[in-house]
Amino acid sequence: MRRGVRLGVDVGSVRVGLAASDPSGFIATPVETLKRDRAQGSDLRRIVTEVAERDVVEIIVGLPVSLSGREGPAAAAVRDYAAELAGRVVPVPVRLVDERLSTVSAHQALTASGRSGRRHREVVDQVAAVLILQTALDAERATGRPPGSTVDPGPAPG
Repeated sequence: MRRGVRLGVDVGSVRVGLAASDPSGFIATPVETLKRDRAQGSDLRRIVTEVAERDVVEIIVGLPVSLSGREGPAAAAVRDYAAELAGRVVPVPVRLVDERLSTVSAHQALTASGRSGRRHREVVDQVAAVLILQTALDAERATGRPPGSTVDPGPAPG
């Protein structure tokens, strides 16, 4: 298992959830939920700050694919987001991993923990990011290979 902090990212149309692993890459924990900022990119800037502050070695972004494995408009939007993020954090690699049902699982976990449905919105994206990252960490531990696929950096903003 490779060592180093990984950052998990759940990209939504309204919010972006963040999670981070411990330096051994064993367990994922929630970090924060960001407001998606298409106009100014403050969410992307905040992620870049987290990468620097935590000395992140890799970013894991959840790719929403359908149960059949097809990619729709949401997946295309996440691919674009991941490419822009990759351009901002070079040389830190960004990887896309299948995140089927992560948000559904996050809602189920929150309900099981006793959190009311109305209060899910505050943290569901963080929980989804934890699930995405933990699944990736577990997969790497089981296979010995980095999860998902590497994202080619998009053009840096400017």
